[in-house]
Amino acid sequence: MIVQFFRFGVVGVIGFLVDSAVLYAMLWLSMGFMSGRFVSFLCAATATWVINRRITFSPSAHRSVLREWVSYIVAMSGGGVVNLLCYRLVMSSFHYQTYLPLLAVGAGSIAGLLVNYTVAKFWVFRRPKHDPNPQN
Repeated sequence: MIVQFFRFGVVGVIGFLVDSAVLYAMLWLSMGFMSGRFVSFLCAATATWVINRRITFSPSAHRSVLREWVSYIVAMSGGGVVNLLCYRLVMSSFHYQTYLPLLAVGAGSIAGLLVNYTVAKFWVFRRPKHDPNPQN
């Protein structure tokens, strides 16, 4: 389980990079801080789902890919709420600097990490009790 959590964390760093890059692209396109963050979160969650299903968790053969993705996005929304609230708090608490959205995304990502891991492991990528190929 420690190796799995480490992998989840590494994938989270990749998600952070996707999140930050997309957010700055949305801000460059004149999107607001929150609407841009919504788009960047969705892109990051999709990227981490793709990677997590390949290297962190074994996908269940009993669930369709679309259903798994929807489950993952819904599951990450719990941590996403924590993430977005933290982002909003940081953005509204400090004078704007070019690096502030990056720090706010980082703070939000750390805040949502444990919630997201727990939900991903025990709900999205859970194995049926009768599955002959148990997870890590």
